Amino acid sequence: MTSFSKDRRIGRLAMLLLLSDQDQAEQQKFISELGWKGCTGKVGSMEAHKVVAAIETAAKKNGVIKTDVYRESHALYHAIMEALSGVTRGQVQIGSVLRTVGLSFSILRGNPYENEDEGDWLAVCLYGTIGAPVKGSEHETVGLGINHI
Repeated sequence: MTSFSKDRRIGRLAMLLLLSDQDQAEQQKFISELGWKGCTGKVGSMEAHKVVAAIETAAKKNGVIKTDVYRESHALYHAIMEALSGVTRGQVQIGSVLRTVGLSFSILRGNPYENEDEGDWLAVCLYGTIGAPVKGSEHETVGLGINHI
């Protein structure tokens, strides 16, 4: 039986990574100590496809996923869409309904199980603001997506 390792909860760790006040070097040290890969970044847009593209670009640029392996891009896409669904309360629409987002994101890749045969999983965490494209007309939002590779 495969059990989930409590100290390797990938979603929790992706949230902590995103919300921490650590600088980039400390974050990378934290990720390396787990034997995982990950990165953080920021994106703001009125268009969901630009949010997806920014996160995919960061994942590829930072070696979190391989650029030439479709299943890795596919797994990342589903994790992003799940996280965006949380941010947008189930309706992955932004600009088409006159909403804009300003988000920070984290991407984390690793095996959250005790059994190495379970393989890698991806977590995407988004935190920031969503609202009308008028300064001061936004509120906080958060989303988390997890998918296996």
